[in-house]
Amino acid sequence: MSEITRVAIVGAGYMGGGIAQVLAQSGVACVLLDAVAGRAQTRRDEVLAEADSHLARGFITAVERETLTANLSASEDLPGTVGSADLIMEVVFEEISLKHEVLRTIEKHARPDAIIGSNTSAIPIGELAEALEKPERFAGIHWFNPAPLLPGVEVIAHATTDRSLLSGIVTMLENAGKEPAIVADTPGFVCNRLQFALYKEAVQMVQDGAATPEEIDTVVRASFGFRLALYGPFAVGDMAGLDVYANSYVSLERAFGERFTVPAMLKERVDSGDLGIKTGGGFLGLEADEARRMIEARDNAYAQLLKLRRQLREESR
Repeated sequence: MSEITRVAIVGAGYMGGGIAQVLAQSGVACVLLDAVAGRAQTRRDEVLAEADSHLARGFITAVERETLTANLSASEDLPGTVGSADLIMEVVFEEISLKHEVLRTIEKHARPDAIIGSNTSAIPIGELAEALEKPERFAGIHWFNPAPLLPGVEVIAHATTDRSLLSGIVTMLENAGKEPAIVADTPGFVCNRLQFALYKEAVQMVQDGAATPEEIDTVVRASFGFRLALYGPFAVGDMAGLDVYANSYVSLERAFGERFTVPAMLKERVDSGDLGIKTGGGFLGLEADEARRMIEARDNAYAQLLKLRRQLREESR
C-alpha cells in the first residue's frame, strides 16, 4: 500500500483521541470507534474542544483546526468502518488478552490489503501478532503521551512483518509532522528501555542518599537532559569525545560494579583510535562538513533553548 488516507482507530480513550487529532488535522480521514456506545462521539467532541484550546494557545493553526473538523468522525459501525480503512489502529487498554480479542475482531473485518497497527508501550509486538492469521501485515506504532504534542513515534516490526508496509506508515507520520523511527521488537522498544534505565538509577541514588528527588530532577533537566532536547545520546557522545566516555566508565565501574562496565562497542572504537568527531569518526559517522556544521549549530541551539526555558519559567510563575 503506497498511501494511507483513511484510518480507523479502535479505542476512543485519551490516546486514541490524541492520535486521531494528529492524523485528522494533517488531512487523513480518521474514524473513532469504541466498544462503549456513544463513547466515540463523546471523544470526538472532546478532541475538537481540545483543539480549540490548542488553537487559542498557538499550538495549531486555524487551517489545521478546520482540517481536523473535516476529517475526524465517530462511528458505531465497526465492521463497515474497519472494512473501508487503509490502516486500523488498535488503541485499547494495555492488557494482552484484551488486545488479542480486539485484533482478532479487526482482522475479521479488515480488507486483505489493510495494515493493522497497535499502540503499545510494553507488550512485544510479536506476542500481539499471535492473535492474527496474517501477522505479516501487523506492526507496532507506539505514540508518546500527549500524542498531539510529542513529535516522536516508534514504528516496530516483529519477526514476520512485511517491511514494505513500513514506508507507508512512516510517510503518514512524517506528513503529520511526526519524527518516526523504525526500531526492533525488543522489550521496552527504545524509549522505555532508556527511560526506565534512567529512572532505576535515579531511584537507586535516592536510596543510597546521594541526592534528593528534587536535586536529581534539577541536575537532569539542567545538564544532559537539556542537551537531549536537541541531540540524541550518540550525537552528544560523539561531540564530547568517546575517550572521555570510556574513561568515565572505568571510574564508575570501580565504584558501582558491572552495570557500569565500558560497553564493548565503545571500547573497540576507542582502542582503534576513534574518539568521535575530534578524530573524524564517532558512532554517527558524520562527514567532516556535517560534523563541523553540527558543532557550529550546537552553541546557538543551546543558547536559544536556554532563553526559551527562562521564558517558560517566567510565564509559569
